[in-house]
Amino acid sequence: MSRLVVMGSGETAPTMVRTHRAVLASTFDGQPVTPGTALALDTTFGFQDNADDLVAKTLQYFVQSVGSPVETATWRRADGPAAEAERTLARLGRARWLFAGPGSPTYALRQWQGTGVAAAMTDVVRRGGTLVVGSAAACTVGSHAVPVYEIYKAGADLGWADGLDVLGAVTGVRAAVVPHFDNAEGGGYDTRYCYLGAARLAAMEQMLPDDVGVLGVDEHTALLVDTAAGTATVAGNGVVTLRHRDSVVVLEAGRTVELGAVADAVAGRGHAEPGAAPPVPVQGGQPAGDGATAADASGPVPSLRVAVDAERDRFEAAMLAKDVETAVASALDTEQALQDWSGDTLESDDRDHARLVLRAMLVRLGELAVTGAADPREAVAKYVELLLALRARARAAKDFATSDDVRDGLARLGVEVRDAPGGAEWVLGERLPA
Repeated sequence: MSRLVVMGSGETAPTMVRTHRAVLASTFDGQPVTPGTALALDTTFGFQDNADDLVAKTLQYFVQSVGSPVETATWRRADGPAAEAERTLARLGRARWLFAGPGSPTYALRQWQGTGVAAAMTDVVRRGGTLVVGSAAACTVGSHAVPVYEIYKAGADLGWADGLDVLGAVTGVRAAVVPHFDNAEGGGYDTRYCYLGAARLAAMEQMLPDDVGVLGVDEHTALLVDTAAGTATVAGNGVVTLRHRDSVVVLEAGRTVELGAVADAVAGRGHAEPGAAPPVPVQGGQPAGDGATAADASGPVPSLRVAVDAERDRFEAAMLAKDVETAVASALDTEQALQDWSGDTLESDDRDHARLVLRAMLVRLGELAVTGAADPREAVAKYVELLLALRARARAAKDFATSDDVRDGLARLGVEVRDAPGGAEWVLGERLPA
């Protein structure tokens, strides 16, 4: 199977585990990955001081979460030692599965253009293997690339960078690949379309050649292109959008279409829906089979923050209901979410947020250990009722001194006694004295 997989984000997150497993299984015909055949390029984040940590997290993710060993193919700079570059290119030439993910699109392009890397990526697919690109790397494989850091972070003038056009080389589809298509991190500020926003994307679309459009991939979503079959299938949590100026076609998760129809849509050849191949059975927005399991049918949450916020709501509800078992389970599940997302190389404040939530849960549980979760009325009721019965007998015998002693003694213990026409009533204070 010759395949190009384009992920909008989440390529090292729990959301894409099922897709990675399915793709690896089909690439290696269900057999274990052999040494030297599954490689992860480290270029996209090679400029970062923590590049070694990101490599370690990537390898950890594929081993622990996906269940397949992956090796690093090092290409951090194009001007590195020539012998090292040739060794990496030779390794790429033997790979059956090649991965590149988050970082800076334009940095990666500077290191790959004019070298043999783009040809090696294309060759992986043409040899019957699989090329998986996500986030920054996904930007590079189109004919044009979004200079996201320069525009969004540094305020550069609008414009496209030249892409590697690997997509065009292996499919004939000429498009600018735009990941993070449905990004909503900006809240009231429009960060859709890889942080461009609607106005900037529209302006940049006018700068593209007439026969080139936009292939947008939502976050935690993948477009699985089978070049041998001539089809493209959408998997994951979102949709894939084919745009040519004002013409927009949306492909839902589970949808399979012919590559010719995709090429027509992004080139502006007609406004009709792309012709669909036979429907693909889906489970939770993921093509069935290829490693998918019934246990995965509900699909994972889209981010660590969403997972943790859901657990926080569950925890608060449990505390309100005095459901200690569920509260403890929620705290444990929050810690598990931190572990599940530990391999994610996308840099954000989600982990700090999760730690704050977990620490707050632990503090609340500690307070609960002091005050107790059970209704203290239930624990003391039979003793208070016994004393009130004795007090009633003393009052009936006109032994008001004993009656007052019982009332005052209970008050010192935090129990207020109120005499009413129907008999004595009692109210327990918030906390009994030690």
